[in-house]
Amino acid sequence: MKKTFTAALQAFLIAGVLAACTSMPAQEPSKNRRMAEANVQLGVAYMRQGELETALMKLKRALEQDPKLPSAHHSIAILYQRLGNDALAEEHYQATLRLNPDESTAHNNYGRFMCSKGRYADAEEHFIKAANNPLYNSVAGALTNAGVCASRVPDVTKAENFFRQALEHDQQYAPALLQMARLAFNSGNHMSARAYLERFKGVTSHNAESLWLGVRVEDALGDKDASSSYALLLKNKFPDTQQAKDLKEWENEHRSR
Repeated sequence: MKKTFTAALQAFLIAGVLAACTSMPAQEPSKNRRMAEANVQLGVAYMRQGELETALMKLKRALEQDPKLPSAHHSIAILYQRLGNDALAEEHYQATLRLNPDESTAHNNYGRFMCSKGRYADAEEHFIKAANNPLYNSVAGALTNAGVCASRVPDVTKAENFFRQALEHDQQYAPALLQMARLAFNSGNHMSARAYLERFKGVTSHNAESLWLGVRVEDALGDKDASSSYALLLKNKFPDTQQAKDLKEWENEHRSR
């Protein structure tokens, strides 16, 4: 049966641009930088709307106007990743971090990129750099991503450690709660899995992954009504997902027993 590992369920964030300060008063950005920043904003907006060709045009234009603008490199790296151009995605992630080594969002996104390519140790390094920045607003997200990546090694002990660190930072961080529920279920600790799922449900709405996990947790605990309720929600709310397909296969297996 397929196991689905997801990264912390958070959207890609585009790094903000900090104005360079050399003396008081702060130096005004050049005309080219202002134009480049405007094109980055347009490119990101088009990317969010799914208009990737137009987004690419705007982001390339931004880099022509200011080749040293970190947010332009970061945004186009994300876009190239979506387009499946791994070489250019990596090139621009690296450029982002050369220009702004403390950009935690870029470290986090670059780590996710590396993890997706099986480069687990390198990914972990970037997740940790992101999480070690006290000013980063998604420390729990970076730690959860590190845990998901460790799960893929697989290194369950390390993964659990990262998820617990994430919850120490933010005890209501839903993706870490879901990952802890998954680890508990896989280790046979079904009561703990149920408890983490209850905490997850208390802070966010169920998704396909949490419902599918709920089906199996409650079945293992012998609560057929609760398991059926999870199954019905999964079928009704997320009928076209891989989890719904796994549920159908699971139900067929149970009927044949």
